[in-house]
Amino acid sequence: METIAISKFKATCLSLMERVKKTGEPLLITKRGEPVVLVGPPPPPPKRKNAFGCMKGTIHIKGDIVSPLPEDHWEVLSS
Repeated sequence: METIAISKFKATCLSLMERVKKTGEPLLITKRGEPVVLVGPPPPPPKRKNAFGCMKGTIHIKGDIVSPLPEDHWEVLSS
């Protein structure tokens, strides 16, 4: 980890932040030799899930969904 004085960081801020982003190495900013800020690389972006198959495993079938219901379960036939 590189240490740099706050005055030098202020003068070269954009290039130093770009270097941290490219190398992934954090940068410690000091003021009069005391640590003030630790500049690190951003976290990786979250992985996007594919829309196809995103509901896999969330539905559970209970019972027979293919065979028709018996006639005594039909409300229309009982009237």
